[in-house]
Amino acid sequence: MKTYDWIVVGGGITGATLAYELVKVGLSVLLLEQHATPDNATRYSYGGLAYWSGTTPLTRQLCQEAIARYQILSQELDADIELRELDLLLTISADTHPQTAASIYANCAVPPSLLSVQAAYELEPLLNREVISGALTVKHGHIHPDKTAQAYIKAFLRAGGEMQISQVLQILKGGVQTNTDTYHSANVVICAGGLSRKILKSAGISVKVYFTHAEMIEIPPVDLRLQTLVMPANLQRFQLEAASTQVDELWDELGNELVPPILDVGAVQFLDGSLRVGQISRTLTNPDAQVNAEDSENWLRNNITSVLPALGNLPGTWYHCLVAFSNNRLPVIGAIPEFAGVHIFSGFSNPLVFVPPLAQRFANFVTGKEDEIMNQIIIGMK
Repeated sequence: MKTYDWIVVGGGITGATLAYELVKVGLSVLLLEQHATPDNATRYSYGGLAYWSGTTPLTRQLCQEAIARYQILSQELDADIELRELDLLLTISADTHPQTAASIYANCAVPPSLLSVQAAYELEPLLNREVISGALTVKHGHIHPDKTAQAYIKAFLRAGGEMQISQVLQILKGGVQTNTDTYHSANVVICAGGLSRKILKSAGISVKVYFTHAEMIEIPPVDLRLQTLVMPANLQRFQLEAASTQVDELWDELGNELVPPILDVGAVQFLDGSLRVGQISRTLTNPDAQVNAEDSENWLRNNITSVLPALGNLPGTWYHCLVAFSNNRLPVIGAIPEFAGVHIFSGFSNPLVFVPPLAQRFANFVTGKEDEIMNQIIIGMK
């Protein structure tokens, strides 16, 4: 019977990165992912790297570490992750004063610059000038998120890690039970994104990590060119997350919808010409809840057409996934109190930036190296 040092549950960007970093420090690691073809938040992500958005010494340091990490990542992983820099355009709705929107970002490491309606249109000619009072812009990193996760997995396997396509059904003392086998390990770390709460709850473990049901439309490659990554300046998603986590116990009752759904109109185009546009977020407490795809797609397309008219009716496919978050915009990381050998690494609000540096720090931390950043985040979890 083989026993691993670590079992990592979840093969999105979070689990893939952490599994790789754990193998790098000499640990034996098994990565478990339930889907052979990715069907997670990483797969449907915009791929944005908000290096500029740190608002505290902790988040600013992690952003700087992420920049350094990404600059060498393609070479280290021996893969093209399509790292580039884009202009992020944060649209300000016509009923909002531009200075009010700008004030939201005043504490960022690099506050976005305020643009007039005409300047915003010149930066992004697909924009509908009639529905905005201005925009904010800042240089924004960008990767192909799924290619990056797959690059981490391939590097992990080359370094001696093992992977199984298997669904975790239960956390056990010293391992996990899946739909195909039982695997044994000294430590288990849950990196299952929006399913993290459900998996931990099945073992009687209560952790303040939550999830939205997120919806977007993926459009195959087109000749039309979007010049920027477009998002609203007033992101309703963060307000939705804060409002839905006021009473943790409500998340343990399947069937609740804790706050009304929101739609943040955004769009990005990848290097191959494909687009992802969205996003609807819903706080349905049942991770297996079904939503009406036709109604959702219509809602998305109507709003996208308002802001970016050329994109609204392009043929595409509606997708739905779970996106993890915490109650304080910081990730939920560390050992689970009173459950020896069980850990969590989830709930990232800025995952593509924060995961790479924190995965490195986590791997070093569990091998006995002191880390003030890890201590701050773990203390925050308790």
